[in-house]
Amino acid sequence: MKTLFDKIWDAHVISSIENGPDVLYIDRHLIHEVTSPQAFAGLRKRNFPVFRPEKIIAAADHNIPTQNQHLPIRDELSKQQVDKLSENCREHNITLYGINHPFNGIIHVIAPELGLTQPGMTIVCGDSHTSTHGAFGCIAFGIGTSEVEMALASQCVLQTKPKKMRIFINGKLNKCVSSKDIILHIISKISASGSTGYFIEYAGSTIRNMSMEARMTICNMSIEMGARGGIIAPDETTFNYIKDRKFSPKGTDMDKSLILFKTLKSDDNAVFDKELSFKAEDIEPMITYGTNPGMGMKITDSIPFIEDIEENNRESFRKSMEYMNFIPGRSLIDLPVDFVFVGSCTNGRIEDIRAFTSLVQGHKKADRITAWIVPGSKQVEKQAKAEGLVNLLYEAGFELRQPGCSACLAMNEDKIPEGKYSVSTSNRNFEGRQGPGARTLLASPLVAAASAITGKITDPRIFK
Repeated sequence: MKTLFDKIWDAHVISSIENGPDVLYIDRHLIHEVTSPQAFAGLRKRNFPVFRPEKIIAAADHNIPTQNQHLPIRDELSKQQVDKLSENCREHNITLYGINHPFNGIIHVIAPELGLTQPGMTIVCGDSHTSTHGAFGCIAFGIGTSEVEMALASQCVLQTKPKKMRIFINGKLNKCVSSKDIILHIISKISASGSTGYFIEYAGSTIRNMSMEARMTICNMSIEMGARGGIIAPDETTFNYIKDRKFSPKGTDMDKSLILFKTLKSDDNAVFDKELSFKAEDIEPMITYGTNPGMGMKITDSIPFIEDIEENNRESFRKSMEYMNFIPGRSLIDLPVDFVFVGSCTNGRIEDIRAFTSLVQGHKKADRITAWIVPGSKQVEKQAKAEGLVNLLYEAGFELRQPGCSACLAMNEDKIPEGKYSVSTSNRNFEGRQGPGARTLLASPLVAAASAITGKITDPRIFK
């Protein structure tokens, strides 16, 4: 009896090193401008070609601006990295969706929407949030720069097989609770290191009732609790999403693919190293209060006291309170905030823009708020315009920017200033993640919307 993870992993093992890692074949290699230049330089040094360029897709996303993309990139380092990606892709005949290309966007947004992500694949990228693609029943994980070079040269990577964890979420979600709240809830319960060494399969009725975009959010943040990645068994929701995508199988090829796709599930008696279960009814809108994603709570709760924190985590708790300028025991409701960011590979899809717009429609942005609403791709941007979301946002005092990673990681022009509070739909709240000295509170698009209207941390349920 095998788990879904075992089935895919075992089918991709080329060979195994005794008492060591497996040589794992990679079906799809995704690259971007930040972690690939050194890997290409390594190939040149060894005089190696790219082994299978047709298996590689590139996009500029981390460093690109989200305004005036028709103009040259102003930051010199960012421009160099983006230009180097273009140069490397031309030299090695790799497909690149660069800035202003109609398929450009965050690499983990464009691959699924183009049909490049398909069930049963192994997918790697020099980016930790490659786990996003696990929503389609893939083994997808981030790799380091040396491994990027290895994958370019051989279409394989050396990997030690992780342990297996299954997390069940069952039941019906409460009002204003989204997939972002689910994953923040889970991380808050098991900590930012609670699944270190594991690959997680998400299962249960709540998962089955989710859209593909919601599933991607769940898998995206698996890495934030230490997991190697997350995976969800494909089903009719998956198949319907994949059909008719630009690069998805067509006609009889799709019929054949579906036969394989439908076998991708854990056997009934498959054994996991660890299993956890959560009730959807217990989950409420969430927000983080500290400097790792495990420091999260229900939006109506109060920051814990230090006595409530495990002893070995108390020093990091103290540091986070100092950095965030928070007092243990206080509520965050009505805390004035300065910035709202909606976007990233976590929450930059059309479903996220719709959710944000649905709440701000008919209201006005608070004067104190600077809001960056950033689509995850050119296609999301195009769809938001076609659905009239851009006009609704404008009427409420917001504008839709151009695609990119934006304020998720402060590698571009969208940086949160020192000491300012940001309600962010991205995935990490580490010190300086959104800019030196920036204070990040992770939340869902609905919490971000409610806070953008009031100018302070606000429970979205008061608007629904």
